[in-house]
Amino acid sequence: MSQPGLLGPLDGVPPEPEHDWPQEWPRAPRRSWPGLWWLHLMLLSSTVITTTLFGSALAASFERGRPFNQQDLIDSFLRFLHGGQGFAQGLTFSLPLLMILMAHEMGHYLACQRLGIDATLPYFLPSPTLFGTLGAFIRIRTPIYTRRDLFDVGSAGPFAGFIMLLPFLVIGVLLSHRLPATNADTILIATPLGLRVLEWLRFGVAGADHMLLHPMAVAALAGMLMTALNLLPLGQLDGGHIVYAIFGDRRHRLIATGMVALLIVMGKFYWPWWIWAVVMFFLGRRHPLVFDDTPPGAARHWLAAAALVIFILSVSLAPTRL
Repeated sequence: MSQPGLLGPLDGVPPEPEHDWPQEWPRAPRRSWPGLWWLHLMLLSSTVITTTLFGSALAASFERGRPFNQQDLIDSFLRFLHGGQGFAQGLTFSLPLLMILMAHEMGHYLACQRLGIDATLPYFLPSPTLFGTLGAFIRIRTPIYTRRDLFDVGSAGPFAGFIMLLPFLVIGVLLSHRLPATNADTILIATPLGLRVLEWLRFGVAGADHMLLHPMAVAALAGMLMTALNLLPLGQLDGGHIVYAIFGDRRHRLIATGMVALLIVMGKFYWPWWIWAVVMFFLGRRHPLVFDDTPPGAARHWLAAAALVIFILSVSLAPTRL
């Protein structure tokens, strides 16, 4: 992470006000071993299975030269129940995806360790549906006292995860193929701007209607979509932490309210956004107050701009389409 003072002050950014805060905020003691290690291990093992099953379905459809559909996923589960045939092929998807998710969450965790904030190891969430996982999270168990620390913890995950997914995205696109046509029952996955640019450079066309993505590219794509979701400027999502740290409580509430309104509009193109809008109307417009309201400094404004670029490259209006 960048340290304060690496860059000069930005025009228009007021100097940091002085407060009568303590020189050192309380720091949580380091834990030698997580008490619920068995739960972390069980969830991770389950997620390895579900993501590899999804990856097995992707690999099978890729080898046949046709897009992935729901029947491929059902067949993958049936093959697993009858001896695991083709299961190992799914690792070309599951290992990159799990490495991306692990990098994201360990970015948060290591930032907490550096700052003396008590946090759990990652909890992975298995799922039998799309991508085989609902992502992962850590739980922070002690307060974050300053906006600077809040920014460092909130931004560390998206930066680490995006850096991890880039080589998988590039290699995956190089291994992908052009697609002559799609079937009516095909599951089409979004093509965010970052992926679209690489597809245009490699093939001269872009989009799920034209591309047969290698499982490794789909893993990177899943990482991009999850990163974009986390960077929404709402509540205690990573984007909410960043916006609160940079702009403070009042402007965070204005930005979050505007984002909820935008989600309602986006729901016309992808109806699950309406669910997000309802949930975030109640849970995402406020952020827990931070004791020290001192702005985080000029260097972190540049890092916030970098996080915005990552969001623009990764977001999609409609993540999936049946």
